[in-house]
Amino acid sequence: MTSRDSLLELQQRIGKTVLGQEKMIERMLIGLLANGNLLVEGLPGLAKTRAIKKLSKFVDAGLSRIQFTPDLLPSDITGSEIYYTSSGKGEFQFQPGPIFNNLVLADEINRAPAKVQAALLEAMEERQVTVAGKTHLLPNLFLVMATQNPIEQEGTYPLPEAQLDRFLMHVQVDYPEEKSERDIMLLVRGEEQEADLSKQPTTGAANPPIAPTLTTRVDSKIPQDVIFAARNEIHNIKMAPAVEQYVVALIEATRYPERYDKDLRKWIQIGASPRGTIGLDKCSRAYAWLKGRDFVRPDDVQAIAHDVLRHRVMLSYDAQAEGIKSDQVIDKVVKLVAVA
Repeated sequence: MTSRDSLLELQQRIGKTVLGQEKMIERMLIGLLANGNLLVEGLPGLAKTRAIKKLSKFVDAGLSRIQFTPDLLPSDITGSEIYYTSSGKGEFQFQPGPIFNNLVLADEINRAPAKVQAALLEAMEERQVTVAGKTHLLPNLFLVMATQNPIEQEGTYPLPEAQLDRFLMHVQVDYPEEKSERDIMLLVRGEEQEADLSKQPTTGAANPPIAPTLTTRVDSKIPQDVIFAARNEIHNIKMAPAVEQYVVALIEATRYPERYDKDLRKWIQIGASPRGTIGLDKCSRAYAWLKGRDFVRPDDVQAIAHDVLRHRVMLSYDAQAEGIKSDQVIDKVVKLVAVA
């Protein structure tokens, strides 16, 4: 089985347990393949936490969950030096925090103050943590998936632009389609029934346990080497000079919108940074690889442009007053920028 076959199987296996959120699952895998971090925004109950839990279940990788709260301290994330005594001698030893894992779920990241949010910056960008003047490397396979709730603003701290820019993609999660809603209900009902049956005594019961209505196959976990092999293949995905120029042109359109449209100029206050260019390159190559191609097409770039750019384009007061959203601005950018 090739690396791509393994990743497609992983996507399918997660999709069977996280129904109606195919796009989020695909973006999560692209983040894993592109070695980047994700900011996932959506209403409560849309399977954001469930998705990364299932990813850790099917991949040979550890998972840490950090529930961000206003009283959280930076050391609660990174770890700290603890004084130990043994045989009459004392020394400080580093106790790693939950950031030292393969998959890190930063739940409701905007509920923590700026100092705690900043504790993630070095980890996300440089894949290391510095505590008490000592640098500690993070695992080779490392992904932060941060979630935030778009409707509750009381008691929250908006993420600063510097931290937003360190997320490879900003993924927005919407309600599942109506046809998936009943399947979700039946899936959860079956899982709860299996959980209850597993707690029933196997001997001495007055009545034999009822057979579960939902049966699941115990699948082996995908080793981390498959992820690293897939990344090597993605590095070899070709991008024609014309497509490379198209990527650059999209970024330039966010920085100099007056060259394209007067409304665009009125809406955009600050354009995308060079991380936007790098993100479009990485994600479009990973997207093309998942689709089974060894080259990037312009529509691959367009497919992931919103997720890569929506948190990097800062809107003006005029745009906010008119109710213009980032996705509408990016729609216009994609429409106006011609493919070379």
